[in-house]
Amino acid sequence: MASTSPGYGITIRVEGPPSAQPVALVTAAITGAGATITALDVVESLIERVVVDVTCDTIDSAHAEAITEAIAKYPELTVRKVSDRTFLLHLGGKLEVQSKVPLKTRDDLSRAYTPGVARICQAIVDDPADARRLTIKRNTVAVVTDGSAVLGLGNIGPAAALPVMEGKAALFKRFADVDAWPVCLDTQDVDEIVRTVQLIAPVYGGINLEDISAPRCFEVERRLRELLDIPVFHDDQHGTAIVVLAALRNSLKLVKKNLADCKIIMSGAGAAGTAIARLLMQSGAKNIMAFDTKGVIHQGTVTQDPMRQWFIENCNPDNFLGDLHEGMKGADVFIGVSAANILEEADVASMGKDAIVFALANPDPEIDPYIARKYATVVATGRSDQPNQINNVLAFPGIFRGLLDANAHKITDELLIAAAEAIADCVSPEQLNASFIVPSVFDPNVVKAVTAAVKKCV
Repeated sequence: MASTSPGYGITIRVEGPPSAQPVALVTAAITGAGATITALDVVESLIERVVVDVTCDTIDSAHAEAITEAIAKYPELTVRKVSDRTFLLHLGGKLEVQSKVPLKTRDDLSRAYTPGVARICQAIVDDPADARRLTIKRNTVAVVTDGSAVLGLGNIGPAAALPVMEGKAALFKRFADVDAWPVCLDTQDVDEIVRTVQLIAPVYGGINLEDISAPRCFEVERRLRELLDIPVFHDDQHGTAIVVLAALRNSLKLVKKNLADCKIIMSGAGAAGTAIARLLMQSGAKNIMAFDTKGVIHQGTVTQDPMRQWFIENCNPDNFLGDLHEGMKGADVFIGVSAANILEEADVASMGKDAIVFALANPDPEIDPYIARKYATVVATGRSDQPNQINNVLAFPGIFRGLLDANAHKITDELLIAAAEAIADCVSPEQLNASFIVPSVFDPNVVKAVTAAVKKCV
């Protein structure tokens, strides 16, 4: 059975007579249906009734409904209300704007707004570089999306993408004190995206591109980097690649293998897959075979996509022509950024000794991690309810903190590799084990280390 998740947490208010022992009945119903109880409170206790609020994690929406039905089967119990905790958290959005200066008196208004603010405007006219010193620009990032490749949901559009972009902005603030703001564009035309971001760029110290589908994302990033004098970072590409490199670096330490000697199988050759492969090769990998929806990319692959062409020219050195299942035989590393359940148990069993499996498809990985751990020494996923979560939040807050602090203009491969090494080094030799190959996202040393590494490279 799949594991329960706080992402599907619910709170159920149940009423029953004291003689029926409603707490015991509710507990039995929920645990019997496979949910995980995280809190139980008696909110009202009278002679004629007891009212209980019970909070539990479920597997998915259907499982949450099944829990409610299991409770309702007891005739003594009445389900008053069911609240979805994730929806409650998002009510009204996750962001707000707060003023950093007091606005209590006429003097305050005179300095913060008119007439005093005119002097600040004129100072920027005289020296445009002062915009960074005298405005929010030096600590502000635009989180830009067109909603075309959101999480595992696909092309859901800008409005439906907004909760994810809000979350991204909240993570920027929580982990690196960067003020980020969602910019969800109602266009999927490359020219319009590039021009719109160019037009709004004066407000921001950096641009974080997010959830833009391949291959358009490559052109958007390339053109914006050429046009703007502030760093442009597509997190789905480079953030993922950085954390994968960090995790793989520590995993290889654990199994005592060299990156250059490893046979690496990749499933997924889109934005994340391309960036991962490029960064691994920059770090010394020599034998990467990439599979997309059409099969293995080889010397005979016909493509108009420049990224696919890069795979043809740089990967699959032996020009392997078999399918993914055949390619897995003897592999040292599997990295999946593709789709759920494309691997079979036999595929992981056929890998080489001390195999490493990064099944990163979200929300459901390429193989059930419990099955993968039967054969692989190290298993990682993109899920927060599994050990070894490959999470971009390990990378992007510290990267932008460093870029903003250093007034950086460009991002280099050397900077990305340095960030990966900084993340990996946050796991000490004493901490490193098969279930702990990357640090916790809540480790305050991560942002500090990545920030310092980025500043050295700028």
